[in-house]
Amino acid sequence: MRGRLSWIGAIPHVVITVLMIVVIVDMLVGVFLRYVMTWISATFDLPTVRFFWVEEVGEWSLTWLTFIGAALGVRRGTHFAVNLVIDRFPTALRTAVVAGQCLLIVAFGALVAVFGWQVAELNSQSFSPALVLNLRWLYLSSVAGGVLIVVYGLIALSDVCRGRGPWSSPSGDTG
Repeated sequence: MRGRLSWIGAIPHVVITVLMIVVIVDMLVGVFLRYVMTWISATFDLPTVRFFWVEEVGEWSLTWLTFIGAALGVRRGTHFAVNLVIDRFPTALRTAVVAGQCLLIVAFGALVAVFGWQVAELNSQSFSPALVLNLRWLYLSSVAGGVLIVVYGLIALSDVCRGRGPWSSPSGDTG
């Protein structure tokens, strides 16, 4: 069963990769339209090319990228921690501190998801000016990121409770 569902864990990574490609292409298209096509339009007295959508595509992509990327950072354990101090603690205290960090991360993710949902609902009747997309989808990025942060925080907490991870001992051993 676990092998069949392993592709689910790859979804955020695939989404991040696709969003990075979208952001890069969007920036290149934006530069081309702004500097090349504007110059061509002005030089040859052609109609101007509207490129205001480029900014919105970048904004939406970066918003989703940020929230999903933050969750992936939690899963990888790259959140803020003062390892210089924690590594000097006895194993039991170190485990308790890291478990507390995980609980704080879970609480933060839950807050982001709950308030993100409220903001998404508040803006559900608003639309973006260039793409005319419902702004609910923009703000749902915080809900998706918050839920992922909660899930990954709970997985990290489970790892801590089982004694897995580099916090188990100062050298990184679990013993």
